[in-house]
Amino acid sequence: MSAVLSGLLAGALGPFEFGFMRRALVGCLALSVSAPPIGVFLMLRRMSLMSEAMSHAILPGAAAGFLVAGLSLPAMTLGGLVAGLVVALLAGLVTRVTALREDASLAAFYLISLAGGVLLVSLRGSQIDLLHILFGSVLALDDAALWLLGGISTLTLFALAVLYRPLVMECVDPLFLRTVSRAGGPAHYAFLGLVVVNLVAGFQALGTLLAVGLMLLPAITARFWAADLGGLIGASVLFGALASVAGLVLSYHLDLPSGPAIVLVAGFVYLVSMLAGPRGGLLRRLVRPRHLEA
Repeated sequence: MSAVLSGLLAGALGPFEFGFMRRALVGCLALSVSAPPIGVFLMLRRMSLMSEAMSHAILPGAAAGFLVAGLSLPAMTLGGLVAGLVVALLAGLVTRVTALREDASLAAFYLISLAGGVLLVSLRGSQIDLLHILFGSVLALDDAALWLLGGISTLTLFALAVLYRPLVMECVDPLFLRTVSRAGGPAHYAFLGLVVVNLVAGFQALGTLLAVGLMLLPAITARFWAADLGGLIGASVLFGALASVAGLVLSYHLDLPSGPAIVLVAGFVYLVSMLAGPRGGLLRRLVRPRHLEA
């Protein structure tokens, strides 16, 4: 038995004897600390699909940075950040001055952004460059990328601590928050900024198409295991870290692309939780409770 456990442990830890795997692990764990809590608030505010739109919105900015400086981390990060913030602000402005709802305006802008970004990359780059931007390259993270991911993770946790009360109130009763405080509007736009910043961070590792996976899947999975907000945030971070470690190990042993492997592991954990989760899982709901038992 101990030999089997030793073999499993060696298989799990063996890939991380390589520097590129350790850097990939550190980067993914940094994302797992900051992105899933953002996903929890998106889920509670029924804005989950907005993060998908925003992940595509950063593409033209990243593509513009690529056209100017090639595969340069600072240029593509700055471009993606500017593009994401511009789209978020424009969608909010259109929602306030027209009859469109925010989800519809975001959908329109993200489609325009996605097409424009792909076109920009195609003008100069190769198919390899396009695949790198769309799907990321977590195994190619360097020290500069790790500093960026660590800084964004730290900034996100600090900002969530500052914005915690208005964000919770906006989830529970946004009308009451607007009645008793003027913090609702600034908190909303600050939260959109955090969404964009974390998607830009995820873009460095997982690409624009998969960055949202590590933000939303652990948060949605946590719903089947926790009831209160603190539990949801803690469980989402735990599931994000689990998906990161398991995805990297599987990608190493099975020779799979690391980004999709991480997101697929997160999806597998979600499916298991949907079936067997203690809070609203399918099997739990099929089992009839005893008389007078909640």
